[in-house]
Amino acid sequence: MEEQVQTVLNKLRPLLLRDGGDVELIGVEDGIVRLKLLGACYNCPSSTVTLKAGIEQALVAQVPGVKGIEQVFE
Repeated sequence: MEEQVQTVLNKLRPLLLRDGGDVELIGVEDGIVRLKLLGACYNCPSSTVTLKAGIEQALVAQVPGVKGIEQVFE
């Protein structure tokens, strides 16, 4: 499942990079994808929208078994 998640993230990555951000896959456990936002996305006020309306929606639609995402702050 992690490979499928990474494939979807790679498709979305150019949109994030265009705005000076990026996303890192930390892992997948029990259908929950753990992600860390990087660069400009890390502290952007719109990061919740990016995660929920963009990344989570794409992952749930395209990767069977994905239930949601969780943002990691490390």
